[in-house]
Amino acid sequence: MDTLAVNQAIAALRQQGHPLVAGADMGERHSVDFTAENALRPEAVLRPGTAREVSEILKTCNDLGQPVVVQGGMTGLAGGATPRAGELALSMERLNGIEELDEAAMTITALAGTPLQVLQEAAEQAGLLLPLDYGARGSCHIGGAIATNAGGNQVIRFGMTRNLVLGLEAVLADGTVISSMNKMLKNNAGYDLKQLFIGTEGTLGVVTRCVLRLLPRLASTCTALCAVESFPQAVKLLRALQSRLGGSVSAFEAMWADYFDRIIGHSDALRSPFAQSFPVYALVEAEGADQQADAERFEAALGQALESGVIADAAIAQSVGDRQTFWAIRDGVAEITADLTPYASLDVSMDIAEMAGFLDEFDRELKKALPDAINLVFGHIGDNNLHLFVSTRREGDLKTIFDIGYRLTGAHRGSVSAEHGIGVLKRGYLHYSRSPEELALMRRLKDALDPKGILNPGRVIP
Repeated sequence: MDTLAVNQAIAALRQQGHPLVAGADMGERHSVDFTAENALRPEAVLRPGTAREVSEILKTCNDLGQPVVVQGGMTGLAGGATPRAGELALSMERLNGIEELDEAAMTITALAGTPLQVLQEAAEQAGLLLPLDYGARGSCHIGGAIATNAGGNQVIRFGMTRNLVLGLEAVLADGTVISSMNKMLKNNAGYDLKQLFIGTEGTLGVVTRCVLRLLPRLASTCTALCAVESFPQAVKLLRALQSRLGGSVSAFEAMWADYFDRIIGHSDALRSPFAQSFPVYALVEAEGADQQADAERFEAALGQALESGVIADAAIAQSVGDRQTFWAIRDGVAEITADLTPYASLDVSMDIAEMAGFLDEFDRELKKALPDAINLVFGHIGDNNLHLFVSTRREGDLKTIFDIGYRLTGAHRGSVSAEHGIGVLKRGYLHYSRSPEELALMRRLKDALDPKGILNPGRVIP
């Protein structure tokens, strides 16, 4: 770390009048993302309130060769927002607010530091829907969701964040502001430049504003927790419901018995609706326009699945409370982390046809290497995503777990990151999912847009 260069950058930015906090006044918030790994205080925290200020800050840092880490709500799970030695933190928390909600165009325009939940609630008040949702909704920033192309619970129907972004504004490393604030569904006028900044984790530019697509609010929600005898049966259930219910299936969450039973056993408030344990559970949700008619179709589809033996049992939510309880089981992983720390969390994706073989091989290799390992599996299998929560409660075993998991993911032609991003923590495993030619092209793009390498250096690209 070049202390003289850092101090020079801080002095220059202070002289320009940019809000900047250094030393003990920073607190710990900016030291680490949600992974809680490799915590390190940045040299200083910058808190711009406009795109122009972001531009001025980046231009100054670029001129001086000063590296910058971009930070949003600090809810990331790949270490991408955690500072590295010698970096200034560019916090987007003051770049906050909704600029416009256009009910006719069904779009919402917002600044990058706006929490996802704020956008969801604004859409709901207008009778519309922003169908991007996951557990960190109250604290994550929409700019971070775009930068990581975040997934969530409804990808099976509405797609990833990328599918909802119509336009955005971003600032390049040299301070150039790229404004592509498009509000149209169709626009083939040249390169779709916003794609350079969606899912690239702040390595090519800093998202400062966005235009998101909204959808009509759905009037009905039908939810059920289903018990199945095997993973192949769960896949049959998914396809049967998609066939019977058309495009209304909005969530299909699978939980293997070890995960389900541990969540139930850990919580005094949660109970299984079933009298016995089953190998796999599926949390299914469908949304539509008519609660009574949709509920009848939903129950009929599940009844047929039960009669045909696709499912062994099912509990249909009869109230909002029932639905919340079912989702609390699915989302209960946060409640068990303290007991299993340290743990390895794998977020992988692959063809559904590969999943059973992958899980069998992973269990075999894991038990051979670490006989006392606990492996808890759940995921959004309808969109190819598996989450593996693995622990021996020993820090020294984590690398072994990751090495086995990501190597097997590559062997099954999968992705080492389904929705959490690469950041720092998975950078060394990216070659399992990307070819040498793809990695070389990523480096060419990085060199072209950030030749001095100041934006989120050491992230994503090996």
